[in-house]
Amino acid sequence: MTVDHDARRLDLAGTREFTLPGAGPPRRERLASYGRDWLCGLWLEAVAPLRSNGQHGVALAAVGSLARGDGGPLSDVDLVLIHDGRSLSTADVTALADRVWYPIWDAGVRLDHSVRTLSESRAVASADLSAAVGMLDLVVLAGDPVVVAGVRASVAHDWRGNARRRFPELRESLQARHQRHGSLVDSAQPQLKEGRGGLRDMAILRSLAAAWLTDRPHGGVDEAYGQLLDVRDALHVVTGRGRDRLGPEDLDGVAALLGHQDQDALLTVVVQAARTIDFALDGTMRRAGQSQRARTLRVGPRRPVLRPLGYGLFEHDGEVVLGARATPRADQLLLIRAAVLSARSQLPLAPATLANLCRDVQAPDIPWSPAIRDAFVDLLATGPGLRQVWESLDLAGVILSWIPQWRAVRSRPQRNAVHRHTVDRHLVETVVQAASLSADVARPDLLLVAALLHDIGKVEGALDHAAQGAPVARDIARSMGFAERDVDLIELLVREHLSLVELATRRDIEDPATVHTLCAAVGEQREVLDLLAALTQADAIAAGPKAWTPWRASLVTALAGRGRDLLGDQQGAAGPEPTGHLDAVITAGMQDLVIGAVHVEVTSTQRGALIQIVAIDRLGLFADTAGLLDAAGVVVRTARVQTVDGVAVNRWDVECPSGELPDGPQLARSLEQLSTGHRRPHGGVRRPRRVQPLTGVSAVTRAMVVPGGSLDATVIEVRSADRPGLLRDIGMTFARCGLAVRSAHVATYAGQTLDTFYVTAAGRVPVQPPAVAQVIAALIDACDGRAG
Repeated sequence: MTVDHDARRLDLAGTREFTLPGAGPPRRERLASYGRDWLCGLWLEAVAPLRSNGQHGVALAAVGSLARGDGGPLSDVDLVLIHDGRSLSTADVTALADRVWYPIWDAGVRLDHSVRTLSESRAVASADLSAAVGMLDLVVLAGDPVVVAGVRASVAHDWRGNARRRFPELRESLQARHQRHGSLVDSAQPQLKEGRGGLRDMAILRSLAAAWLTDRPHGGVDEAYGQLLDVRDALHVVTGRGRDRLGPEDLDGVAALLGHQDQDALLTVVVQAARTIDFALDGTMRRAGQSQRARTLRVGPRRPVLRPLGYGLFEHDGEVVLGARATPRADQLLLIRAAVLSARSQLPLAPATLANLCRDVQAPDIPWSPAIRDAFVDLLATGPGLRQVWESLDLAGVILSWIPQWRAVRSRPQRNAVHRHTVDRHLVETVVQAASLSADVARPDLLLVAALLHDIGKVEGALDHAAQGAPVARDIARSMGFAERDVDLIELLVREHLSLVELATRRDIEDPATVHTLCAAVGEQREVLDLLAALTQADAIAAGPKAWTPWRASLVTALAGRGRDLLGDQQGAAGPEPTGHLDAVITAGMQDLVIGAVHVEVTSTQRGALIQIVAIDRLGLFADTAGLLDAAGVVVRTARVQTVDGVAVNRWDVECPSGELPDGPQLARSLEQLSTGHRRPHGGVRRPRRVQPLTGVSAVTRAMVVPGGSLDATVIEVRSADRPGLLRDIGMTFARCGLAVRSAHVATYAGQTLDTFYVTAAGRVPVQPPAVAQVIAALIDACDGRAG
């Protein structure tokens, strides 16, 4: 009687049980048990003609999914006939193999087979990496178990002994496979087995653990693996074929069989599982590499090399780690700061550090404090390094604690020809692209937050995701503690984020009505138009090459330019604060001023410190103060510099990465020494030869005069990527040009400075136009690190 084994296996899959919780492992165990019993029966028939009845010196073994017990309803069978080379003649072994293989072929079951001795198995494993990884799962099905145990033990011993030598080969093989089959996260037709984040990657994880190079993650990774196995099983049942590629035509059937509401719900599960496995594999490969380096010969004691990064964090062995003295419970900012440093340096957070920070740090209070909000925006401004860090935080559950609304778009697919990423990955990619455009706008922080939230309305059932996402973005921005005007702008940008590109590509950009429509969409505000133009470009580039063609780019640029022409130059500088409130500050420092001393007050804040300085105004005071603060290792977030009747009042809001507040008396003494021409206090100023921005991205420096900004001073606005020593270099440039800084408004948004300076020439008069051009050129050189 002929048995249809494929039909039998499909029946055992139990289609009615697919939606039951935990049904996957029992289903696969039934299938594995059926396969083993069938093959054992074939073995008994095959060895019957042999004198030994196949009990000595020969055995049938399995590798692959049958060996692991996680095969699908129509998975192929991977078998190895192992013999000792002595008990049976070559003719008997060949005949035995034929008696096993042919019934399997006749049954229509796909078979991968081989016949090997112990020495041949070791040789094959040594020459073929995939064979070596596969034989680590070798299990006996029938026959002499001693023969199989010998092969498995020998192959495993060789694998451990040669793992460090073969690790580069393993890494190259992994990269080549991922290149061939793509990623399950981004593919329109995910390859469940061979793709990045797929089933095969779990075999690599197990092989690294078997090599004793490192342990592998469990828990969520094993759960993700089970979810992909369930999808694979359902795909076999729906298609009636042992396929591993999930095609568009299969989605409805697989989703229905697994009990998902629709195709998007199914793909969300696939993507999330793949992200979990991919992230685990990336970390495990990294730790295996660290283990390999640790075994190399070292001269001297084996002490960990820690490079301080600030805020109690260090770089160690290519990762960001938490210092021994750091106390996460005492610093709510520490997790965000660790993420910022990780992204800027493009070094991953060490798994133990991430676990400790996530366990001990609570979600920010609502609304967020300015310090937490600014640190979060700094994270968004880190550029390409954001991708990996955001992924680690997301998989650790941190992002949902910051932004609960993120859940609706997390791993949500976008099945169209334009978008190449899931919704959440597209949002992060848009932020990365927007970071490179920060110099084009006055408020890069609003640009980055709008980029992060512009598609937050792409949820199930949304008809107009821009309109639906705008109020959600408003709620999120308000919870982050933005001022009400900023909240309004973020909401407007999310609501109108498609307006510019749609007007440019669907309307006549030469028609004045089109330009007026665009200006109305941005509330007749030049600043908002600049933000919308940058957001449009970042959104399109992040979507993919089909969304930002040269034709589309030219239309968008042209229409935005016409809008700017219509709105005119609305640029204005931040005016100086009224000076009446400074009287009390000056009075407090009067006792020092009358004897020619400098008055300095340092007050601790959540962000770091507020430093208030009162001194007799002089040429170069701003540069000297900025230089001393840089030498103290603090990071300036905002500053207000004002002069009243020859007295300079400076307020500096700074972060203290070292954890120590600046020494106020020492700062005062240093300023007093510098006022007498003594330059030694600047000896400790860090001035890197090649200046690196703090954001992780490079931006074009811009310096410009604000027309009509003041009647009795020249107003200059400077936009540049923030870096150590930047304010000192700007101040020194003014001093070299003989200009006094009468007042200044210094602010840093998302790693991008927006600094406004009121400067005067000798006689306290505005700078003459011929000299202004030289000052602007000198400022750009100074910001870019080219000043002498």
